[in-house]
Amino acid sequence: MTTTVVKEDASVVLCDIEGTTTSIKFVKDVLFPYVRENLESYLERTWETAQTKGDVQALRDQWTADKAAGVEGAVPIPDGHTREVRDACVKSVRWQMDNDRKATALKQLQGHIWKDAYESGAVKGHVYDDVRPAMERWVADGIQVQVYSSGSVAAQKLLFKHSENGDMTKLLSGHYDTRIGGKMEAASYRRIAEEAMTKPNSILFLSDRIEGVGRARGSQSLECIALC
Repeated sequence: MTTTVVKEDASVVLCDIEGTTTSIKFVKDVLFPYVRENLESYLERTWETAQTKGDVQALRDQWTADKAAGVEGAVPIPDGHTREVRDACVKSVRWQMDNDRKATALKQLQGHIWKDAYESGAVKGHVYDDVRPAMERWVADGIQVQVYSSGSVAAQKLLFKHSENGDMTKLLSGHYDTRIGGKMEAASYRRIAEEAMTKPNSILFLSDRIEGVGRARGSQSLECIALC
């Protein structure tokens, strides 16, 4: 993230993560491979926990929705809690990751696996060196700093809590993921403005994605900067 001058009437700086606060390589070369390499062992170790049972049900609900929508290639998740179900979950997650899906059920399970990795010290969150000083400056100036990413809110918090630059969560006043809507939907940014209790044109959205910036600009004059 390059140094950004915030306009005087901005009340919120809304940051994307991949390519903005954090290297895309960290997500693609560290986080995603970690899930692939540890998925089976994680599910086996946590299979009887309430959290993993909830993750399995979320994947099953996602498959039901995909089936109804006629999504080709979606992996069925049978009823029950057997080894067959666990194998189906592994296949489903790998298929969804291969297809770069942003499904909430997938992000939820990934977030839980990353939580395990962060808390064990196996992974440290990458944040560009200029991000923390910029956030500290904005907060000192009375500007809220919030995050909007396709990664789950839980995963966002873990990255900033266990970052290479220390715990940054105290600098962040809000987090949004696909539950608020997709980045390609202008309505998502209007909902974020409502959640932040401010006007869209008082939010500065920072992202490296031109497409997302274009949608944000369609949401009642949201101020945007594309970091290319």
